[in-house]
Amino acid sequence: MTMDTAKQQSRMLTTSSIELKDDLDKRLEKCYSSLTSLITGLSEREINDTLNAHVSKGQLQHEETQLGQFYSILVDPKMAAKTYRDMVLISRDGLTMVLTNVNMVIHEKWLKLQESARAQLVWLCKELVRNNVTGADSVCSSLIRQIAGGDVTTKNIWLCESMLDMFLEYKQWLEKNPQLIPGVVYTFLRVIVDHGNPNLSVVRQKEVELCIGLLREKFVDCMVIGRDLIRLLQNVARVPEFDKFWRDMINNPTALCPTFTGILQLLQTRTSRKFFIARLTPDMENKLVFLLTKVKFGQQKRYQDWFQRQYLSTPESQSLRCDLIRYICAVFHPSNELLCSDIIPRWAVIGWLLTTCTSNVAASDAKLALFYDWLLFVPERDSIMNIEPAILVMYHSMRPHPAITATLLDFLCRILTNYCPMLSVQVRQGIFTSLKTILEKRVLQSLSPLFDNPKLDRELRTLLRDKFAEFCSPEAPKEESALKGEVIDLDNGSNHVEDNNLSDARFSDEEDEIPLGKLKQEMKFQPIPEPPRFQPVDISEHLHQLPEDLQGFTQELQNETDQESQCEVIDRLMQAVIQQDDFDQDVATPLAVCLCQILSTQFSLNLFPQEIDEESIEDSIGTPIFVMFRFLSQMSEEDPRRHPILQLLGEMYIRQPRIGYHLLYFLKVSKMNEEKMATYKDFCKSMDTKDPSEYLLQDLKQCQEDDVRLFTYLIPDVYTHFPAIAVGNAELLHVLVSCIDGTQLQDLICQILQGHLIMFNNKETFLSVLNESLDWETIEQYFLWQLIMSHNIQIEHILPILPKLEFGAHAEAMTSILVLLKQESPAVDLLRPILVRECKKNDFFTVSILKYWAQEHEDRLAELINQQLTKFNGTPKKRQRTGSAMKKDNPSVDQVLSHLDHMRQVCRNISFLNNESVQHALQQVQSFATESQKTKYSDLLALAEDIEDIKTTRVLRGGRKASNASPKANKYRKAVVDETESESLSSEDEEMKPKAKKRKKAAAPLDDDSD
Repeated sequence: MTMDTAKQQSRMLTTSSIELKDDLDKRLEKCYSSLTSLITGLSEREINDTLNAHVSKGQLQHEETQLGQFYSILVDPKMAAKTYRDMVLISRDGLTMVLTNVNMVIHEKWLKLQESARAQLVWLCKELVRNNVTGADSVCSSLIRQIAGGDVTTKNIWLCESMLDMFLEYKQWLEKNPQLIPGVVYTFLRVIVDHGNPNLSVVRQKEVELCIGLLREKFVDCMVIGRDLIRLLQNVARVPEFDKFWRDMINNPTALCPTFTGILQLLQTRTSRKFFIARLTPDMENKLVFLLTKVKFGQQKRYQDWFQRQYLSTPESQSLRCDLIRYICAVFHPSNELLCSDIIPRWAVIGWLLTTCTSNVAASDAKLALFYDWLLFVPERDSIMNIEPAILVMYHSMRPHPAITATLLDFLCRILTNYCPMLSVQVRQGIFTSLKTILEKRVLQSLSPLFDNPKLDRELRTLLRDKFAEFCSPEAPKEESALKGEVIDLDNGSNHVEDNNLSDARFSDEEDEIPLGKLKQEMKFQPIPEPPRFQPVDISEHLHQLPEDLQGFTQELQNETDQESQCEVIDRLMQAVIQQDDFDQDVATPLAVCLCQILSTQFSLNLFPQEIDEESIEDSIGTPIFVMFRFLSQMSEEDPRRHPILQLLGEMYIRQPRIGYHLLYFLKVSKMNEEKMATYKDFCKSMDTKDPSEYLLQDLKQCQEDDVRLFTYLIPDVYTHFPAIAVGNAELLHVLVSCIDGTQLQDLICQILQGHLIMFNNKETFLSVLNESLDWETIEQYFLWQLIMSHNIQIEHILPILPKLEFGAHAEAMTSILVLLKQESPAVDLLRPILVRECKKNDFFTVSILKYWAQEHEDRLAELINQQLTKFNGTPKKRQRTGSAMKKDNPSVDQVLSHLDHMRQVCRNISFLNNESVQHALQQVQSFATESQKTKYSDLLALAEDIEDIKTTRVLRGGRKASNASPKANKYRKAVVDETESESLSSEDEEMKPKAKKRKKAAAPLDDDSD
C-alpha cells in the first residue's frame, strides 16, 4: 500500500492521501511520461530531430509534447532552461496551447500547487516576458490576480515581490503592453496600503516606484481605470511620491497628459468590472458568488463565519472589505429570478461586511466604496444596480439595527460637501440624481421613512433635512415617547457610531431577535403602490373665476357620478366653450384646473383593454375626456372654433401630461380619415413652447411608464404618421426596447413583416442608431438587432460600424453581425471591412467568419484571399502608398497575413490554408514581402509549398485528376478574375485548376493538374 501511495503522489500539487488524483495533473503527467520515453538516452541533436518529427505527425502529438514539456518545467527546475528552449523551437502555434494551460493551472490550481511549482510558474512567466512571447501579458494578469488583498503571509508577499521585480526589470516590455498597464497599476496601488509594516518597507518602496513610474510616464493608459483610480490614490496620498503626484494632478493636469483636464474627468469615467474582478482571487470570487447565489436568507451565518475565518480574520484583512463591496455593487448584478427568490440579497451581505469591521479607517473606506458610484452618478452612463445596495441596506436596517442606518446616513451627509470641496456642486448633483433615480425606478416608494424616521437622533434628522430637504416630508414627524429610548446619539464628536465598532449591531441572522418565519414573511415580494397620477387640488376658488355658464356646467360635471351623464355634460360644456366670444388665458387656465381635478380618476385607470376587440375599444373611449377629443377632431382645420378647444387642452396638458397619449390613442382607434393624426400635430403646434417632436417623445415616454401594452399598440401608427420624427430616432427606439418583452417584440416583428411598420429608412440615421445602441443594456441591444434583422437591411449598410466595435466591449453588436455575415457568401465588398479590422489575440470576430466561410465556401474565399494578396505583386511601392481611398478601404498585406496567421493559430485541423489558391497567394507574398514581414509571418509562409513540386509529387503518386475540380469553384474563380480585370490573375488561373471542395478534413489535398 505504501508503494501505491507513493505512485499516486503528485509532483505538481499538494494533495492528501485520501484525495483522488486531479484530472489535469494526470493528463500533464501522462504527457510528461510520453515525452520522457521519446527522448531518454538521446543526444541533444537527436532529441531535437525526434521531437520535430514527432510533432509533425499531427495536432495530437504536438499538443502531447508541448504539455509534457510544460509539466517538465514545473517539476524539474534543473532542466527547465533546456526544456523551455526545446518547447519554443518545436512549437507550431506560437505557444498558444501552452499559454492556455499555464493560465488554467494558475487560475484553478494555484492554491494546491507545491511551492517549487509556483516558483517555476513565475520563472516561466519571466522567460515569456524576456523573450517577448505573444500572450505573456495574459500570464502576468493571471499571476497578479493571485496577489490577495489584505494578506501579508509569506507566500503572498513572495508572489507580490517576484512580480514587482519582473515588472521593474522588464519595464520597457511592460510599457509596450498598454492593455496590461492599468491592471498592474490598479493591483499594486491597492496592496500598498497592506504593506505598512516596517518589515515590508522594501516591497512597499518597489510598489511605489513601479506605480509612480507608470502613472507619470503612461498616464494616458492609466486613465482607462476611471473613477476608482482616484479612490486608490486617496488611500496612498500620504506617501511623499503620491503627494507630489496629487499636486500635479490638481494644479497641472496637462503635465501628465495633454488630454487630461483634471480629476473630474476621471471621476466621470465608470471603472470597468474587470478591475474589481482582478482584486479578488478566483477562489475568493467563487466563494462569494456561492454565498450570493446559493445560500438562503436566514441560513447564511455558518457560511459567513467560514468566509470571515478564511479571509477576514487578521487586522490587515480589513482592507479587503472595500474590494468585496465594490465587487458586489459593480460586478454582481442578480437576475430578476434571483431577486424574487429567497436567496440572501446583496444588501444583507454588505451589511454583514460593515458590521463586522473593527477598524475605523477600514470602516470609512468601506462606506466610501459603498457610496462611490453615487458621487457623480449619471443614469445614462451608470447602472441603478450600482447604487441600489446602499439605499437598501439603510432602509432594511432601520427597524432591527438603526445604528447601521444612522452611520451610513451621517456619512452620506458628510461626503456631500467634504469629499472634494472643489467639486462639491458636481458631487451634490450626483448624489441627488442617485436619490431621484432610486425613486423613479421605484427601488423605494419614498425616502421620507428613511430621512424622517423618529429612531434617528434629532441632530442627524436636522442635518438630513438641511442637506436633502426635497426628499423629506413637508412636516417632520413628531417623536413618540415610546421611541425616545431608541434614538441614536451622534453627539460623541465622531462621524462614526460608537467609533464604527458595530459589533453589537449584528446584522443578519439573530433568530432570537427576528424569528425566521417572520423574517421570511417580511422578505416576500410586495408590489410597491403607484404614486397618484394627479395631486388633488381645491377647485372652489377656480370655479369663481369662470363665466356663469361655464361655471354651471363645471359644477354639474363635478356633482355627476354616472359616466354617460358626465359625457353629456362635457358635451354641453364644449358647446359653451366654442360659443364664448372672449375665451382667453384667464378663462382657459381655471377651467383646465377644474377639469383635470374632476376627471383625475379617469387618468388613474388603465386605458387599454385586456381583450382587444371592437366593442372593448369602443368602451375604452367612452369617457368624458374623449368627448373633448371628438369635438376637436370633427372640426375642420380652418374652423376658428378649434382654437378655444386647443387652448383648453393645452392648459390641461400642462397639469396632466397623460392627455397627450390619450389623444394619440383616440386618433388611432377612431374611425376617421387617413389624416386623423393631423389633429395631434395641430395640438402640438398650439403649444409653441417646444418642438412638436419633443411633445411626441414626451407623450410616448409617459405612455410607456403607465402601460407598455398601450405603448407598443401605438408604435406602428407613430412610425407611419410621424416618420420624420420617429424613423431612425435612437431615443424612441431605446425607450421601446427597454420596456418590451418577448411577446411584444413578436407583435412588432409581425407588424414589420406585414408592412405596417418601418423603423429605419436611410443609411445615415440607421448608423447613428447603431452607434447610440452600443451603450445600451444587453437585452435592449439584442431586441434592437431582432428588429433590424426583420427589416431585411443589407449587410453592406451595417458593416461601416465594424471598425468602431471592440470584441470584448461590444459583444452584442458583434455577435449579431456575425450571424448576419454567416447567412452571406463571401464577396469582395464584405471581405474588405472584415480584413481591415486590427488583428488582436483575443478578438475572434474575423477568424470566426473566415473559418465558417472556409467550411461553406472554401474555393470562393480562397480566390478572394488570392486576389487581395496577389494584387500587391508587381505594383510599385510608391503607387501602393498613394491614394488615401485605397489605403483606407482596402486591407494591406500585413492585415491579410495577420488574420490568416491568427486563423492558423486558433483553428484546429484547418485545410483552407492548403487550398491551391491560398498556397499560390502565399508564394506570391514571399516574392515581394519585406524581410520584417517574412520574419513576422514565417510560420504562415512556411506553409506555402512549391507548386511545381506538388504537381510532380502528385503525378508520381498517380494522384487524382483535375476532373475532381468543382465546376462551381471554377465559376467563382472566373467571376473574381472578371471583377478585378487583373491580367496576372487571369494568366495564373489558366495554369492552376481549382481543387474539389472537401470539408471537415484534417488536411485537404490539392487536386492534380491535368497536364
